Amino acid sequence: MKRLLASTAVMLALALPAAAQDYTPDPNAKPGGTITITYKDDVATLDPAIGYDWQNWSMIKSIFDGLMDYVPGTTELRPGLAESYEISEDGLTYTFKLRPGVTFHNGREMTAEDVKYSLDRVTLPATQSPGAGFFGSIMGFDAMADGSATTLEGVTVVDPSTVRIELSRPDATFLHVMALNFASVVPKEAVEAAGADFGKQPVGTGAFKLGEWTLGQRLVFEKNADYWRAGVPYLDSIVFEVGQEPIVALLRLQNGEVDVPGDGIPPAKFTEVMADPAQAERVVEGGQLHTGYITMNVTQPPFDNLQVRQAVNMAINKQRITQIINGRAIPATQPLPPSMPGYTEGYEGYPHDVEKAKALLSEAGFADGFETELYVMNTDPNPRIAQAIQQDLSQIGIKAAIQSLAQANVIEAGGNGSAPMIWSGGMAWIADFPDPSNFYGPILGCAGAADGGWNWSKFCDEALDAKATEADSLADPARAEERLKLWSDVYMGVMEKAPWVPVFNEQRYTMKSARMGGDDSLYVDPVSIPVNYDYVFVTE
Repeated sequence: MKRLLASTAVMLALALPAAAQDYTPDPNAKPGGTITITYKDDVATLDPAIGYDWQNWSMIKSIFDGLMDYVPGTTELRPGLAESYEISEDGLTYTFKLRPGVTFHNGREMTAEDVKYSLDRVTLPATQSPGAGFFGSIMGFDAMADGSATTLEGVTVVDPSTVRIELSRPDATFLHVMALNFASVVPKEAVEAAGADFGKQPVGTGAFKLGEWTLGQRLVFEKNADYWRAGVPYLDSIVFEVGQEPIVALLRLQNGEVDVPGDGIPPAKFTEVMADPAQAERVVEGGQLHTGYITMNVTQPPFDNLQVRQAVNMAINKQRITQIINGRAIPATQPLPPSMPGYTEGYEGYPHDVEKAKALLSEAGFADGFETELYVMNTDPNPRIAQAIQQDLSQIGIKAAIQSLAQANVIEAGGNGSAPMIWSGGMAWIADFPDPSNFYGPILGCAGAADGGWNWSKFCDEALDAKATEADSLADPARAEERLKLWSDVYMGVMEKAPWVPVFNEQRYTMKSARMGGDDSLYVDPVSIPVNYDYVFVTE
């Protein structure tokens, strides 16, 4: 097994980055060939403004580009569609110079108008983007959010190759935001022609373009021969086969029919795979900024009662749940993972204390417990983890009926607020960028609690939101420690209100076929999950 630790680059998250380092592709890379990736579930969408799950994240990254990007296999920022950028002395104005000659898959040249259109689109309420809140620091965002404007005041087309973005407050994370899938540049004419089907008919500037999508069967990505980055991608095509059970996918990989099982190594087979040197050699382990958690919808009784939520926190045996996944994680005490800046050292979280949990329920008026539903993604080991959670809850009188559904259905139930409880496994939070703010805004902040958002607990604390905004306004590197202290306070405030049960922080394991080439870091790329398809290649 090859073990890699993803670069966290703490200061990268705290300071305005200098010019990015370029990336030198593997000199042994061979162009050509096709690889096969498998998934159990079909892909929900390839619209970069909408797609927000680990399954489609790297697919979208290969079809679209944003102004900023990351050095492959790392969390180090580098320019993307922006050839260069300048930041004003007060940290409020970003001027991006676009690369010349970049074309969309439809053949049209990309311009600054496309950048503006894309940022307007992702922040329009009608788009219902779960990532809209990321753009909250852009001047005019509030007017977009309340429907009083249809275009962002702070985004200006200076000329066809220059776009200026003005912020309403300094934002230490803004360049990271410009590297998110949500900030991908899309062509207006393609979006308008496809309408609601743009997620099935995507057009971007990325290394690959969609060649075929047979729902329930497969997607085929084809090489973009006109891609603006020289020399990549290497692959001619990628076939994503859906409807594949993970255990069957593993057998097919062992038979040379599959190159990467997208759902990972089935937990029931993990020990067997790692005990076989020939198979373990094909496994790459990487650290990740991840937390798996249980959400409780604080707008629904009885989870609108703090004591009930605290009781649920104390009922869950995290150590036992970690054992279900063969110890591939550590029990979590708070929303942030230990490797994230802002993590509160020494905080032990809620203890596993069944008797105290019962007492809290009784004080809340539920001495006899209550009935509820626990939603879970239907890919192993998540149903088994849900059963363990169900058993833990039964110890304090809570009867939780399990709703085991496809990923897209669980996400929908979380976004529309119909799910009382969700186990986030298979969809659990992996940081979009290495900064503590990323674990708050989309999944715990008020903006993420909107309909269709990723804040499935529907938790909204305006005082914590204000403190989070204050933290992200401290863009000066000299105030880095002050900023992290504020973020620590925010997450301790979240734990006091207990909208979640943080359960574990998981490692990543990617298994690949013997013919796959490219640096191991590309297979546990911290921002392209599970694989950075643009830079991998085949050796035969």
